[in-house]
Amino acid sequence: MAKLEIFYNSACPVCAAGIRDQRDRMTEQGADAAWKDVAMDNNLVCEIGADLDKVRHSLHVRDEAGTVYVGADAIARLMLETRGQKWLGRFMMSRPMRPFSRWFYDRFADRLYAWNRKHGRW
Repeated sequence: MAKLEIFYNSACPVCAAGIRDQRDRMTEQGADAAWKDVAMDNNLVCEIGADLDKVRHSLHVRDEAGTVYVGADAIARLMLETRGQKWLGRFMMSRPMRPFSRWFYDRFADRLYAWNRKHGRW
């Protein structure tokens, strides 16, 4: 198993652009990551026991220990593996910022999910 498995939804153009950027950064640095697009294979969600709509709504990352991170925690987990972004991952998950990071991510994801549904992306 790769050190990190990233479960994402490329049917969302905003999500696809963000993942493309992060994947390029991590690949350039030789990160051990497996990128799993649930838009291409809906059954991938079974690997982490998640509901397809939850993965469409929020990024999911599984680490080598089997821990699954969702939303802001998943983004922070990726950043912790990316040179030049580690500080931001630590900042997002610091005690004072973690609740805000999660709240902001969830509100943004709610709106993005609704926008994608409205435009018939799933």
